[in-house]
Amino acid sequence: MSEQKPAPSILWFRKDLRLDDNPALHAAIEAGGPVIPVYIREPEHLNVGPLGAAQAWWLHHSLTGLKTSLKSLGSDLVFASGKAEDVLADIAQKTGAKTVFVNRAYERTSFDRDIAIALKEDGIAIRAYHGQLLHEPKSIRTGSGNAFKVFTPFWNAMQKIGEPHDPVDAPDTIPSPEHFPKSESLDGWDLLPKKPDWAADFPKMWTPGEDGAQEKLSDFLDRELHDYKRGRDLPAVDATSLLSPHLAHGEISPSRIWHATRGQPKKAADEVSHFRRELAWRDFCYNLLIEFPELNEKNWDDKFDPFEWEYDAKDFHAWTSGRTGYPIVDAGMRQLWRYGFMHNRVRMIAASFLIKDLMIDWRKGEKWFRDTLVDADPANNSANWQWVAGSGADASPFFRIFNPILQGEKFDPDGDYVREHVPELAKLDRKYIHKPFDAPKDVLEKAGIELGKTYPKPVVDHGFARDRALAAYRKIR
Repeated sequence: MSEQKPAPSILWFRKDLRLDDNPALHAAIEAGGPVIPVYIREPEHLNVGPLGAAQAWWLHHSLTGLKTSLKSLGSDLVFASGKAEDVLADIAQKTGAKTVFVNRAYERTSFDRDIAIALKEDGIAIRAYHGQLLHEPKSIRTGSGNAFKVFTPFWNAMQKIGEPHDPVDAPDTIPSPEHFPKSESLDGWDLLPKKPDWAADFPKMWTPGEDGAQEKLSDFLDRELHDYKRGRDLPAVDATSLLSPHLAHGEISPSRIWHATRGQPKKAADEVSHFRRELAWRDFCYNLLIEFPELNEKNWDDKFDPFEWEYDAKDFHAWTSGRTGYPIVDAGMRQLWRYGFMHNRVRMIAASFLIKDLMIDWRKGEKWFRDTLVDADPANNSANWQWVAGSGADASPFFRIFNPILQGEKFDPDGDYVREHVPELAKLDRKYIHKPFDAPKDVLEKAGIELGKTYPKPVVDHGFARDRALAAYRKIR
């Protein structure tokens, strides 16, 4: 009697678009049968794919790179559209596959539970693995077994449970079926912008895909995290890792990044610790999202529910287009539009301005970032907006209102960041680069600036706006 060959397995890629340190991939290979990699474009209303247009651009290029990498190992990537349970059941029926291997995506736990139930009825098992965070969320709990709501105790507890798993290298080969199921065309998904091509400058800053992620990590390590703790707050300084979009798409694992920082010189120990805290903050945000799945829609702290927001479409447009009249805010919003990215410190300043100076609901800003950021993340984006709004877990108090002028002078003291992204202010004296509205007429003329024409006047007076915001806050205290 001939030995029965192992059945094929389906490897379902989602936000884990990599071959390196991919637990589901390695488990599928260890199962012994042919592996059928698939990426599913699910219905938009489920909100489980790219979060916005900027991420759709990234996804197209990342999937292209992943398909190329798989082909180099004798495999391929099948593209399919539809409800995940229907697509997976159809592929299983056509190939004889009995198991789907997948890495957990914690923002979609309820969807995945329903998918697993539906597939089980068809005799198909799902095997899910941990690989998108440093640690499984429920492995870090308070003494009473609850989720942490404050970051520092969470960070302390994380350090006590030990290092994240050691990353596993990409396989040398992937067993493949004789014939792959028919695949849709990635180009047919229309993920790239057409006219206008608003992403034209994205490639100047980004190389989507696993190779691009490894390059960013190597560059960061070559700098030995030099001045990371201080420099990460200075938008004109090249001090951050720029790994966030690669993490958001799972092109590199957080464990790979964590362990890659091990070999840094002793003098960089403080910088390494601070950087690792940022990776841990990502885990913390996912812990919050698991506890409160409506994090992008509802206030974590419901005492903010009666807060009296105001909405002025003209003001919101000024903010989104970088025409508020406050240079540090405008520089950030224009960097966002041009590159699909904004420096983290400036994100806080821009968010504070929308929420507290313009009195516009934080959810409006969260949705805008969700659509325009290449590193949009369902946990980080929501948690960070609520952090600024004061309504989140371990949030900044609402009454801490950033002064956009002082913030600019503190974190962009020479105005280099503003000059790069708001070129109409490039010739303005350093003294007035963050407050052109205070500059004497002759200084403005010398710099070629006419307020209200070449550069806007402030949409609101910050002093007035601050008082208005605090008055609204007092009503809900």
